[in-house]
Amino acid sequence: MQVKIARKFAVATDICAFELVRPDGGALPAFSAGAHIDVVLRDGLVRQYSLCNDPRESHRYLIAVLRDADSRGGSVAMHALEEGGLLEVGEPKNHFPLHAQARHSLLLAGGIGVTPIISMAEALDRDGASFEMHYCTRSAARTAFRDRLAEPRFSDRVHLYFDDAGDGERLRLDVLLAQVRADTHLYVCGPSGFIAAAMDAAKAAGWDDANVHREFFAATPTQEGGGAFQVKLSSTGKVIDVAPGVTVVAALAQAGIDVPTSCEQGVCGTCLTRVLSGEPDHRDVYLMDEEKAANDQFLPCCSRSKSPMLVLDL
Repeated sequence: MQVKIARKFAVATDICAFELVRPDGGALPAFSAGAHIDVVLRDGLVRQYSLCNDPRESHRYLIAVLRDADSRGGSVAMHALEEGGLLEVGEPKNHFPLHAQARHSLLLAGGIGVTPIISMAEALDRDGASFEMHYCTRSAARTAFRDRLAEPRFSDRVHLYFDDAGDGERLRLDVLLAQVRADTHLYVCGPSGFIAAAMDAAKAAGWDDANVHREFFAATPTQEGGGAFQVKLSSTGKVIDVAPGVTVVAALAQAGIDVPTSCEQGVCGTCLTRVLSGEPDHRDVYLMDEEKAANDQFLPCCSRSKSPMLVLDL
């Protein structure tokens, strides 16, 4: 669908927020806390951005984008956009939802990972639910939505931590996650290192995997290498060679088989494909460990194969 950039404004150093509305002023499709939208940029480039406004709002979508020095094109293209311009976006999708059964929610955000987390805080506050939020950034100047989080409804439940404030004022994940309760759910979003540290601390403390939820914004670099293998299409029996250094998506494209992709890093799940036989070499950060262990699906944008052949439901 087409939306208009009603406002573009800075919310922190190198972070711009974009308020998106329907050109005719009508209501947008509903979304829930933790949801994201696909944004189509120049040359067919597609990127996902979490919605960071109150899910009760139907007149706008609010996203915030960090200008990344190592950008593969998405953040630079977004920051070049101007107010009044038109964008094509997809309807909201949610792979990072709040869980209704939680009696208490513990929200952890690192850097730009605050975007889905702040929407969760809005939803939980609206419902009168018990929660607390811990938000880590490099400095106060790089902390998005500080004014919003300082509002009285949030101020006693939101805790900010800055890397430049000294070790004594940094978040101690081991201390925060030491007390484990069966009715508490943990939500983590941010850089891969931040998420890994939180997940490790939760595991060490004995948290139930079912109560721990995370969403990555970028993948950690995967190990290079991986030999040749083949993929077989279940619908036709066609066998396609995948050479070393070539992704499954690229090999399929060369054979005329189009698999939708977006991030191409194993983060977003757009290209998730069912595996009927064979053992994938999972290199994504989208699937949970138990999902990877089942070996019945994989992300062909980045993952490979441990077996000579994978039979795909294509």
